[in-house]
Amino acid sequence: MNLARTELEARKPQTGRANFAMLMLVVFAGYLVFGISENLKGPALPAIQAEFGVGETRMGLALSLNSIGFLIACTFAGLFVRRFGIKAACAVAFACMAASGWLIGAAGTFYAFAFGYFFLNLWNGLLEIVLALLSARIFTKYTGTMMNLSHFFYGLSSTAAPLAATGLMGANFAGGAELGWRGMFAALLSLCALPLIPSLLARFPGRDGDTHEAPLAWRDYVRDPVAWFVIVLLSFGVVAELAVGSWLVNFLEKSYGWGRADAAGMLSAFFLCFTVARLVLGPFADKFGFVRSMILFASASALCTLLSLAIGEPAAALFAVSGFGIAPIYPTAMALLAKLYPKGSDTAITFTVIMVGLAGVASNFVIGAASELLGLRAGFWLIGGSALCCALAGLALYRYLRRQGRLL
Repeated sequence: MNLARTELEARKPQTGRANFAMLMLVVFAGYLVFGISENLKGPALPAIQAEFGVGETRMGLALSLNSIGFLIACTFAGLFVRRFGIKAACAVAFACMAASGWLIGAAGTFYAFAFGYFFLNLWNGLLEIVLALLSARIFTKYTGTMMNLSHFFYGLSSTAAPLAATGLMGANFAGGAELGWRGMFAALLSLCALPLIPSLLARFPGRDGDTHEAPLAWRDYVRDPVAWFVIVLLSFGVVAELAVGSWLVNFLEKSYGWGRADAAGMLSAFFLCFTVARLVLGPFADKFGFVRSMILFASASALCTLLSLAIGEPAAALFAVSGFGIAPIYPTAMALLAKLYPKGSDTAITFTVIMVGLAGVASNFVIGAASELLGLRAGFWLIGGSALCCALAGLALYRYLRRQGRLL
């Protein structure tokens, strides 16, 4: 009896380590497919516009409306997790994201394409919330480093996604027909089904039995000025990050006359810088301070983008370099929330992502309209300005936290 108990106790740490490794695989693989799903559209936009005969404003509006799907998911994500658990939320998100590729590929009209993309964004929103909550629960030490490492995998797949999308769009079926943007979406989004395996095998924290957070009331969080400083900072940071993925290929092709492969290569270079930054700058954020790091990172990104626009095509590489600055903003902000609200990170993260999503709804439309009315360069001036505003919001947050004695 004693021997059996000893063997059982000896297995517990190993089982815990194995489960933790499985949870890390869910997070890392989740961010891999998340990066793929978010960054396929850049190389495909010109082909989609040409096939359906839509301009920048209409495409920007479609992207903005599709962001509503992301927002809808954010609003029910917390309720879904409390009702069914993080495990079920992960499984549903991965399965539905894979299915969305076939919906997009089968679209016969621009409205059908918009619906398929709306469906993808709906489950993207759920996955982003779930991965953020899971990361906050399992990465309780070296939070900045681990959050950035998790998002490194997003950057890794984001680097490969534009090149993979471009290559698959030009690939041929056995019969000689081109795969095109439809087949590309179906093929690459099918990869979202792969993380289903570890998500079904792992034992998740929270509802699945590992941890129990004391709830943070939404009204208490909303009344905290820090919440709104972080929301403003992160809104501008996310706009600056995602807008490059959406519009850089279009800008380079139409403003500088670049070919699709060269333009997609520059977007991949942006995500390469993006990926390296998340791999190496996490420890820097832990040591230098979360808020001060974000001020520095956002300022560097703004400088690169605005200089590239001011100089013109010879400085186009600075668009790629700007990814090094903007990359750590999101994961570092998530680490900040996890540390500031250790007993209420679910509420803090969910509400923040919802509010930041509102900025995403407006940003694509504004950038698209500015690009069509004032020229594509005007859209990128807005992107660079967003990174600059992110840095200014970080400075305001730093001053407030220092006065309150809550600076990390």
